[in-house]
Amino acid sequence: MDRSSKPILVILAAGMGSRYGGLKQMDTFTPEGDTIIDFSLYDAIQAGFGKVVFIIRKSFQAEFKAIFDKKLAGRVEVEYVYQELDSIPEKYINPDRVKPWGTGHALLMTKDVVKENFAIINADDFYSRQAFDAIANQLRNTDKNSYNFSMVAYSLKNTVSDNGYVSRGECTLDEKSYLTAIKERVRIEKIDGSLKSENNQGEMILINEEAIVSMNFWGFTPKCFEFGGALFLDFLEENIGNLKAEFYLPSIVNRMLESEKASVKVLESDSKWFGVTYSDDKQKAQKEINKLKENGVYPKYLWN
Repeated sequence: MDRSSKPILVILAAGMGSRYGGLKQMDTFTPEGDTIIDFSLYDAIQAGFGKVVFIIRKSFQAEFKAIFDKKLAGRVEVEYVYQELDSIPEKYINPDRVKPWGTGHALLMTKDVVKENFAIINADDFYSRQAFDAIANQLRNTDKNSYNFSMVAYSLKNTVSDNGYVSRGECTLDEKSYLTAIKERVRIEKIDGSLKSENNQGEMILINEEAIVSMNFWGFTPKCFEFGGALFLDFLEENIGNLKAEFYLPSIVNRMLESEKASVKVLESDSKWFGVTYSDDKQKAQKEINKLKENGVYPKYLWN
């Protein structure tokens, strides 16, 4: 990457928030009106990102833009792309579907506006300043015409909710901290003091709480788009009639690794994740944010 080029931050913000009970990407967590995204934006700008691309849905674009355009004006370039149910070939459109097509599909929506190295994150997760610094440095030192990708990973025990189940991508690393495989683990929850995950047979099995997991904090070059398009068409073909099937980002990453063209450097973070999957998670997130402001990690007013 040209050192004069600044990396781009892509934010996955098109989710419906069905388990949360509303659009959590616009919910506020402080008396000052901060959303979870505000902290990622603040950290990214401090770390040297030059552009933000929000992936949203047209149904809430006016409300979303009203919140973020004013805050970011003059600070960073902003662009919007839209993940819609019909953003797919016509033959696969099903009028009964209500859920977005997943994080892998969302990534593909940014192909026309992302021409530099970029990081992609969830809108409802708090990642920490250290994580943004690490990935920004990695992206600045990566050739944008290469297949050298990266990710920030977390310890599973630092990423679970006390209020219900979550899904995580469990990562296998080699001795040089490069990703060799990622497996989507679904329905991870605390049961009788242990972490368990649902397997393909519907059984709850023990999962190592020290496992390294993805929180969808990836660092890509524009070359990543070469892998996604054909894979998504295969997915659509295999899931005709399945109204809940989702195309996850780890599916694209696994295809990249299988190609043996691409590598993914894993940057581990010991930060404690927090986010909002369930409405009951909000109170804990508010406490964590308040603590960070009190300790001077963030100013009281992020955008003044």
